[in-house]
Amino acid sequence: MVNVVVHGHEPTLSEMIVAASQTPEIIEYAKAAGAKGVSLSGICCTANEILMRQGIPAAGNFLQQELAILTGAVEAMVVDVQCIMQALVDLASNFHTQVITTSPKVKIKGATHIEFDEHRALTIAKDILKHAIDNFKNRGDTQIPDVREDLIPGFSHEYINYMLGGTYRASFRPLNDAIISGRIRGVAAIVGCNNPRSQHDYLHTVVTKELLKQDVLVVQTGCGAIASAKLGLLLGEAGLDQVGPGLREVCETVGIPPVLHMGSCVDNTRILTVLTQVVDEGGLGEDIDEVPAVGLAPEWMSEKALSIATYCVASGAYVIFGGASPVSGMPDKMSDSDIVLRYISEGWEELYGGKLEFIADPQAMIDKTLEHIDAKRAALGLPEYDPARFGRSGDDRMRELETLPLAERQAALYGTPGK
Repeated sequence: MVNVVVHGHEPTLSEMIVAASQTPEIIEYAKAAGAKGVSLSGICCTANEILMRQGIPAAGNFLQQELAILTGAVEAMVVDVQCIMQALVDLASNFHTQVITTSPKVKIKGATHIEFDEHRALTIAKDILKHAIDNFKNRGDTQIPDVREDLIPGFSHEYINYMLGGTYRASFRPLNDAIISGRIRGVAAIVGCNNPRSQHDYLHTVVTKELLKQDVLVVQTGCGAIASAKLGLLLGEAGLDQVGPGLREVCETVGIPPVLHMGSCVDNTRILTVLTQVVDEGGLGEDIDEVPAVGLAPEWMSEKALSIATYCVASGAYVIFGGASPVSGMPDKMSDSDIVLRYISEGWEELYGGKLEFIADPQAMIDKTLEHIDAKRAALGLPEYDPARFGRSGDDRMRELETLPLAERQAALYGTPGK
């Protein structure tokens, strides 16, 4: 197959390349070049876009874009904007891979530039694919690691609503009830990029796995979602031995993975929509800032992450960023930076109910997340989180009750008379 990797953030381009790759014209053009057809895969946000809409597999997240080229099997890497490593063209010069830029905002010296125009979208997509097919004859040795993992993507806010109640009873009521009862302790949105200053995926995965053990439902977008997919956490039947007893009950009952893939990194508004619908359903406060929920970007590295964080904070969310703070001052004296840090935390919380904090240590991130969730539960008057209450089957519970005296058994089953 002619291998084409799409990489970037503008879904119109990638959607049209998917459509063009399936046309008889392009398939015949590939066969004439000695290939069976065109195989597409994605990197970064574009990977999530075509994954959830078209079922096109992801080749990896941000820090794997160079590794795709290193396989020697990529005829073309098609890029648009954001998260494009400037050294890709120099790297590709050691192989036969063509780097094709498509945006007037992004031109890289040495790359092939085919500017994308929505008015001629399909024609340009075909032209891009023909460039890749023409390059097929130049392929040399390849080395593609046989490492792969299945996943279930595409839990948009519309689908979560449908999934919880079906066509006629679509509702967030089951999710609210699970949080109110304590089966789900709270919700964490773990999103954002990979950062080359930390071990690839480590901060994403260590925080995700620990919060799952604490009965925290995790939703993810972008590169963070792909990190969890590599561990099998985006499969319904997989990974449930790694989650708390209450969350496991919910996942098994509804038939969902412990981590819900909600799209690309620019789909974080979907998470805010879910929180708004949770509030509207009732029982979990009057606004987003009262919901037991936290947003985390453990490996953030770009300006867009900061802009996303600020509008989430303005909506009432508590947001934790991993890694270094861009506004930290000297540790031994008070500075303007300290004033800024205090303002985006305490000041913003007074104004909007949400706050932004920078926490480098993953265990501290976990601790602060659970502390915030438990504080919000207490403020709502919800039961204190107790994992011992859940995870046992009805048969196990009945066997325990049979050992009790009759009066105690009846009280356990039906409650104390008069209460």
